[in-house]
Amino acid sequence: MQYRTLGRTGVQVSSLALGAMNFGRIGRTTQEEVTAVVDAAIEGGINVIDTADAYSGGESEEMVGKAIAGRRDDLVLATKATLPMGDERNHRGSSRRWLVTSLDNSLRRLGVDHVDLYQIHRWDPTTSDEETLSALTDLQRAGKIRYFGSSTFPAYRIVQAQWAAREHHLSRYVTEQPSYSILQRGIETHVLPVTEEYGLGVLAWSPLASGWLSGAIREGRDIATSRSTFMPQRFDTAIPSNRARLDAVERLAAVADEADLTMIQLALGFVTAHPAVTSALIGPRTLDHLRSQLAAADTVLTADVLDAIDSIVAPGVDLAAHEKNDTPPALLDPALRRR
Repeated sequence: MQYRTLGRTGVQVSSLALGAMNFGRIGRTTQEEVTAVVDAAIEGGINVIDTADAYSGGESEEMVGKAIAGRRDDLVLATKATLPMGDERNHRGSSRRWLVTSLDNSLRRLGVDHVDLYQIHRWDPTTSDEETLSALTDLQRAGKIRYFGSSTFPAYRIVQAQWAAREHHLSRYVTEQPSYSILQRGIETHVLPVTEEYGLGVLAWSPLASGWLSGAIREGRDIATSRSTFMPQRFDTAIPSNRARLDAVERLAAVADEADLTMIQLALGFVTAHPAVTSALIGPRTLDHLRSQLAAADTVLTADVLDAIDSIVAPGVDLAAHEKNDTPPALLDPALRRR
């Protein structure tokens, strides 16, 4: 396992981080299975666990808390807020009112008195940067969080938040958690240059592109991954963007074979090769998934392999741009772009 400094915090973190989205009913995992995965991840050198209040409605946090009991201080523990937690309209977003309540709920579920990294899961266009940063700064000063970061923010919002922190003399986001993989490289255009400019640590989620780069999806095979069962439109190869992904996967598989690598090693090695990326978040459901991903911990891709990847999916290109989670609201809601 490689270790890197998380932005400018001085905290040393593993180049692979354990994502807990599949813990609980989303991944149909039991507490025994979760604890086994956490045990194996720690044994394999991982020291970062990332969860969120919205994962299985809080169940993921509860399972993580039980799995890390007695060794919390040896781990960098991260969670998130802002996605809806039920139907109540104020049980979401990044207002002070909700963040204070949401963090207390997360700490209770995790069974800890603080988290190392508290992340705003998505940019909330209804709440000002000053409101959110002020609340986070107060929670930091209260000792409930050590650092805070953003997740899936557009580049211009990352910049705006940095300026707002400076203008109002508040603590700033020290990390960003974007989606990044060989098949979704759009953040290379704007987001990663901005994180480098401001010294933010980057925890990249979905480095296996929701399973497209796991090795399980190939031409001529039925697609039967866990994700495809509840997101079938993202794997329907009659859709042009999915056809493009499958074509790219076939070409990437040839590159991996020639380099004597698995597809997982190629995918994770690509993400962790970018100088702006601190860690790649892996989200195994089973011990077998984890072991296949841990095998990529020390993978270093040669320049020839990286050049071959560039020739298949060009730098800065998203093969499924419509799946991005950082699209400006005005492009999604016609009322915001019409008088």
